[in-house]
Amino acid sequence: MKRSAEPVGHACSVTPPAHADRRAASPTYGYGAPLVSVIIPTWNGASLLPACLGALRAQTYAPLEVIVVDNASTDQTVSLLRERYAEVKLIVLPENRGLTGAVNAGIRAAAGEIIALLNNDAEAEPGWVAALVAALAAHPEAGSVASKMLLYDRREVLNSAGDTYGCDGLPANRGVWERDAGQYDQAVEVFGACGGAVAYRRRMLDEIGPFDEELFMYCEDVDMAWRAQIAGYRCVFAPAARVYHRLSATGGGKIASYYTGRNTLFVLAKDYPPALLRRYWPRILAAQLRIAWAALRAWRGEAARARLRGQWAGLCGFARWRRKGREVYRLRRVSDEELEAQLTPPRGG
Repeated sequence: MKRSAEPVGHACSVTPPAHADRRAASPTYGYGAPLVSVIIPTWNGASLLPACLGALRAQTYAPLEVIVVDNASTDQTVSLLRERYAEVKLIVLPENRGLTGAVNAGIRAAAGEIIALLNNDAEAEPGWVAALVAALAAHPEAGSVASKMLLYDRREVLNSAGDTYGCDGLPANRGVWERDAGQYDQAVEVFGACGGAVAYRRRMLDEIGPFDEELFMYCEDVDMAWRAQIAGYRCVFAPAARVYHRLSATGGGKIASYYTGRNTLFVLAKDYPPALLRRYWPRILAAQLRIAWAALRAWRGEAARARLRGQWAGLCGFARWRRKGREVYRLRRVSDEELEAQLTPPRGG
């Protein structure tokens, strides 16, 4: 999940006015069920969208609106959606604004009380939206819900059971690469949610703001998790909200390496509590040096060189992003101790 309004482009349906009632009668969930807006950012994803949108057509939950935001694709995405998915609200951007720009355009056009994000390379189980809504209803303190994400081609292997954030300044996917044997079948609080399959309360986004468009892509969900935590909004993991993800179908390689290297440092500068930064800076520095050393050893690889360029860009922008953090901490509702409790402890205590 602060930006100026921009043209919405071509849409298949009319967006309700801002004051429109976001609750409606549902044949399954009764009157008052919150409208859920599912936003799918895409760029040249025509081959991926049928599986993604087909799974959303099979959702058991209503009311539901689906919004696809196209980042100036050059493939058949727009014609595919207009010809085969008339129920989808289509937003066509004039240029590629990255994942963050696309998602924010979708949020502005959305009418839902709950905003869900779904990667175009993901396929949700029929009960995915229902599980997200149920988790938010059961946890009024939560501003977001993390899905259980599994690999598309190895559906017994976990991709993410929520996100963690270490005292060393590194984000991670909880349970990644583990075989799903029920060890993550409890609804628990986590640091944040992977942006590939997540639900946010609209009122939280209205308060803390949408995604930081300067990040463009990668770690934007980590920044959102930090800002939510600082403002006092928790994140809960919903094990029944299951999604299957095709790894790096729309990203990866040197692009992912660059933006991950850069944005890890940008988010650290912007969001990491100053008092904790002073305490843990040796561990943070050691983690960055380990990453840089590994990239140097693999110097011949494009991804390794891109990671180093990303780290350098992150260092060059560190002071400016530190200043950006002042706006984040104006919404602070929790103490440093509470924030520290959300972090993965350093190895060895």
